[in-house]
Amino acid sequence: MKTSSINIDVTLDADRVPEAISWSATETSSDGIKKAKALMLAFWDGADKSALRIDLWTKEMMVDEMGDFYYQTLMTMADSFQRATRQEALVEDLRQFAKTFYQKFRAAQFKENKL
Repeated sequence: MKTSSINIDVTLDADRVPEAISWSATETSSDGIKKAKALMLAFWDGADKSALRIDLWTKEMMVDEMGDFYYQTLMTMADSFQRATRQEALVEDLRQFAKTFYQKFRAAQFKENKL
């Protein structure tokens, strides 16, 4: 049996706020350590029937980047749910929610930056 590994390192400041996130994986086409400004990691605990999550972002992560990150994550969640379940109507609902979320986010950003 083959094993694949993903390694994540988080550098924290004195207040335990993430300053840097880096990762590497054995099953990737790119070599070396990659940097990230944010991460979302979820595990499904089948025994407890609950999701275990880690959400981190660095001080460098800008609000507009966070909106993009959430939109893209919601869209990829829809893709994964489609592959796993073939529930096309629910997948379309999720994609529509992501689009509406992003439109509202962009409108709020525009309004905030215009003032």
